[in-house]
Amino acid sequence: MKKTFYSLLLGMLVSMFTQAQSADTKTPAPETKTPLFGFTFSGYVKTDIIYDTRQTVSSRDGQFFLYPDAVVKDADGKDINAKANFNMLSIQTRLAGAFTGPDALKAKTSAYIEGEFFGNTNTAINSFRLRHAWVKLAWTHTELMVGQYWHPMFVANCAPETVSFNTGAPFVVFTRNPQIRLSQRLGPVTFQLVALSQIDFTSTGPDGQSSKYLRNSVLPEMDFQVQYNKKNEAKGTEFLIGAGIDYILLTPRLSTEVVIHKAYDTVVDNIVIHHNAVTATYKSSPTTDGISYNLFAKLRLPKVTFKAGGFFGANNYAFTMLGGFAVKSISDSARGTEQYAAVRTLSVWGEFMTNGKRWQTGIFGAYSRNMGIGETVTGPYFSRGSNIDYLYRVSPRVLLNIGKFRIAAELEYTVAAYGKTNEKGYVYQSSEIGNLRALMGVYFFF
Repeated sequence: MKKTFYSLLLGMLVSMFTQAQSADTKTPAPETKTPLFGFTFSGYVKTDIIYDTRQTVSSRDGQFFLYPDAVVKDADGKDINAKANFNMLSIQTRLAGAFTGPDALKAKTSAYIEGEFFGNTNTAINSFRLRHAWVKLAWTHTELMVGQYWHPMFVANCAPETVSFNTGAPFVVFTRNPQIRLSQRLGPVTFQLVALSQIDFTSTGPDGQSSKYLRNSVLPEMDFQVQYNKKNEAKGTEFLIGAGIDYILLTPRLSTEVVIHKAYDTVVDNIVIHHNAVTATYKSSPTTDGISYNLFAKLRLPKVTFKAGGFFGANNYAFTMLGGFAVKSISDSARGTEQYAAVRTLSVWGEFMTNGKRWQTGIFGAYSRNMGIGETVTGPYFSRGSNIDYLYRVSPRVLLNIGKFRIAAELEYTVAAYGKTNEKGYVYQSSEIGNLRALMGVYFFF
């Protein structure tokens, strides 16, 4: 028994001596290596509860709202579209994954994937669709991003934070595009040069909405932007101001079809014989282009944030805004060759919001005007809202955050002034049609 006791005591003394010796020599702890790859999963579940006072121009069963629909009278002179509607949808529920990897070309590497159950078309509602998918190389002052992301004229750091999924559309550029984006940072100033294509948000033309009008022009959409951004994380302040210019070129048709002889019927021995029209097809290559400009600013103070933006541009259908183009004239009647002119759009918006962690309030206001074409056109129009003179919106909101749970309510009053379109694309004799949307969003973030 004593031997066992002395053996244990001797073992303890040896152990204590060894530990003390280790402490005296200060042997460094083993180095922890940074993992070569990293992954973060995030997203949220959201349900929208929606009530509108009339029929609307929107998508996905009314979830993505643009503006109230025009007056359509029945045989008794009653407005068919003056009918309220209600819906509940969870299609904005979102999943995202952020990835990091080993350095490449002396740059930090990362990638991001994000999708939701919104669907790419109205018929595909509830199906999973891709929102963002990009890879990035980040050097000290230079960044190269390749993939699908917000259009540079939708400035994610200076965008409306409405409860409504439209995020200010059609007053604010709302589109995501496959792109190559090169950014150069010089202190607080950043320059961006971007080349873009189209996929979900496309231009429209003789064959409806399609990316082919841009693809057939060969030249990608080009955008240049400059930002000045000054942050003070300790004080919780930020000042951002910037401007951009965008150019897009579209080829509406690759061919035209001209009727040489109209269809006709003949009667032989009391039998009707039909003769089809005789047509000729000719190659066609006229294009239509558009230049757009935007300005934006943001001031974040510890308790409140102000944001504002302005936009003027042409051929903006793919931006989910008013605008597009129209047939200006037939330059060669024998071949049916068309010439085109772009519809111009002006838009301004502003937002005020509080920065509370638990309670947040805010109000968004915006105005957009159809600036016409400015030269005589014959039509037809391939445009959104070519019979709308102007739009405006006011939408106050309140949010309650409890940990990962959020409940938000918003009233969104939007007015569209419908009228007649003259030969230069201007709208006259317009009258206002309003819609009040009551919206509640319920979220859980993870």
